[in-house]
Amino acid sequence: MVLFTLLTAFCCLSNLALGDSGSQPMRSLRLTSNRIFVSNRGFMLIKTAGIILLIVIAVTASTVSKRTNVSVDRVLPQASATPKTQTPKTAPAYYDNGVYDLIEFDGKRIAITDTEWQKVLDPTQFAILRQAATELAYSGSLTDNYEQGVYYCGACGLAVFRSKAKFESGTGWPSFYEPIYKKNVIEKEDRSLPGETRIEVLCARCRSHLGHVFDDGPPPTGLRYCMNSAALKFKKQ
Repeated sequence: MVLFTLLTAFCCLSNLALGDSGSQPMRSLRLTSNRIFVSNRGFMLIKTAGIILLIVIAVTASTVSKRTNVSVDRVLPQASATPKTQTPKTAPAYYDNGVYDLIEFDGKRIAITDTEWQKVLDPTQFAILRQAATELAYSGSLTDNYEQGVYYCGACGLAVFRSKAKFESGTGWPSFYEPIYKKNVIEKEDRSLPGETRIEVLCARCRSHLGHVFDDGPPPTGLRYCMNSAALKFKKQ
């Protein structure tokens, strides 16, 4: 509608300009100089009208474009999918929360799936604690640890050994002659190696694999609890 009105006005101005340039018979009687003046005036009117028309068209186009952009911007957020909030993975409350149980096992077991353990244990811990793997000799961080403190299950934090029971066995694994409490560990027969029967040592609370026990230890028990460093956590006392 706006463009139609402007074009109509432009046509009127053009007709006026042409009329002024001498279309009527009486104008032919004027002097040549007057005709030139009128003709120039008509040309200027047409030129001015054309410039005004171009400016108005440019302003109109810009306004329409801005309105279109605003409309699109308002629609896009409504059409976009709402991002799903991801719940961060958190470890069970009993896992490595700074509180270690220096108590005799009370019989309350922790039973969670290996899938859940895999979320809170690193690959080495998981392989040893949950799949009964064995770390390489002399590769563990606790083999040569001689500080005073307590060793806890690396999975659930139950106390399993004291530093006073640790001794140098020369085997390349942390070795103890007795657990902190007999109830805190479970011993069961292990026939995973062909032609050899061993005694596996498990945490009594979460049933995680800690190592094996042998009967070649020092007094007063004559036992050697051969543990994996990755299966334990040490806290100074």
